[in-house]
Amino acid sequence: MSFQGELEILIRARYPILYLITSEEVRVQALVTDIALRRQKKVFEWSYSTGIVPAGTSIQSQKSRNPATKEPLAALDQVIDQVEPAVFIFKDLHPFLTKANYAVVRRLKEIAIHLRNSFKTIVLVSPVMEIPAELEKEITVLNFPLPAREDLEELLDRIIEDLKQVKQARVELDLPGRDRLLQAALGLTLGEAENVFAKIIVKDGRLSGEDVQEVFAEKQQIIRKSGLLEYYATAESFDQVGGLAVLKDWLNKRALALSNEARAFGLPAPKGVLILGVQGCGKSLCAKAVSTQWRLPLLRFDMGRMFNSFVGSSEENVRRAIAVAESVAPAILWVDEIDKAFAGAQGSGASDGGTTARVFGTFLTWLSEKSAPVFVVATANDISQLPPELLRKGRLDEIFFVDLPAPEERWEVFRIHLEKRGREAAQFDLAALAEASGDFSGAEIEEAINSALYDAFYAKEEVTTAHLLNALAQAVPLARTMDEQISGLRSWAEGRARNASVR
Repeated sequence: MSFQGELEILIRARYPILYLITSEEVRVQALVTDIALRRQKKVFEWSYSTGIVPAGTSIQSQKSRNPATKEPLAALDQVIDQVEPAVFIFKDLHPFLTKANYAVVRRLKEIAIHLRNSFKTIVLVSPVMEIPAELEKEITVLNFPLPAREDLEELLDRIIEDLKQVKQARVELDLPGRDRLLQAALGLTLGEAENVFAKIIVKDGRLSGEDVQEVFAEKQQIIRKSGLLEYYATAESFDQVGGLAVLKDWLNKRALALSNEARAFGLPAPKGVLILGVQGCGKSLCAKAVSTQWRLPLLRFDMGRMFNSFVGSSEENVRRAIAVAESVAPAILWVDEIDKAFAGAQGSGASDGGTTARVFGTFLTWLSEKSAPVFVVATANDISQLPPELLRKGRLDEIFFVDLPAPEERWEVFRIHLEKRGREAAQFDLAALAEASGDFSGAEIEEAINSALYDAFYAKEEVTTAHLLNALAQAVPLARTMDEQISGLRSWAEGRARNASVR
């Protein structure tokens, strides 16, 4: 059932007080007015600045205003005095639903009993849910959904029609471009979407499907205001990832899995992937490259921001962070070093009163039940710290093991990093370099190149293969220092995870 249908049923069933959690007052008012017209009811709106006025009264108009009804108690008395069937939209009443305003709480409870035998309904609209215990049994809470694709399409069509009439900007939207723009705008309110479309037009003088980065910038504002997630603006692509052919192929095949065509084909939205393996072998780089490849915003989930000293606050922070991620979906949620984030979850009762275990449980439940198109990329180094519940199929789509690069992959890593620093890879003996860098990770190869560049710059020479070979000879790779741990990691991954490089 649609949200509009559910809301209409509740109004017809004489539910006295409906609490809609949203900041989109304009959309709520339009929806309630549409329902009221069909049910032959009047619609009134209240705010602390205007008092009770007929719905749709402009802010400049003084007609029909009753200044006395600015006070909540007087406004609620007006609800009682209204004889005809009506719906009353109260905007941001939540600051008055506190112990300090107990008279308002009590009056609202008495009115709820009265409304059950009338054709009147109170609709509370607020961006936050604050319900006193006295009203819990009287209020029905509904989460007002963000605009669907159809709503954004209607908005885009209206903007395009306006542009055609004024002829002040070009419309360069083919079907794929239109689809990209609408897909990127999902998760925005109608007001936010209208703002970002207008920004694109003013900035570029045109409306094009190539402007999805402007939409991501709008989503970045939402994420920044939450203070819980970190928006990563990344330019990395799979071209900058050496090796890992199987993992890249797997991610490429799911690039379109969040589209409407995938839904029509019967494909479920991909849930996520766990990438575990040796440090410095490209796990985090893959997370950033997925964002660029899929043209989706990348959000970093930092568990350190979630924990709070107050009881229950950490779990609430996780729920809020998840809600923010879902509100800007489709998006990619990057949980870096998840093994460290949830280390000690099993013994959490003795160490931190069970906070880590509860936070982990909240996150696991969301992974299993989430329906929003949020693709999770989790990375891990130490599998001994991974709780077994996380590895169960159904929470994440696949587990990949990233090993140290093979010789041909090291060859590719050298090529990528040399070209990144403005050098022609053909001028170097890449085969010799790949041979000399056995047991080196991608990050260690990059650091060896940087070291060789320092040496060449100091000697006032151009960097050569000899400089690189000398830097490799001086470095001791982590794989030699931590040989036992890496051998144990390989043994665990055998048969439990797919190899990211070998088919």
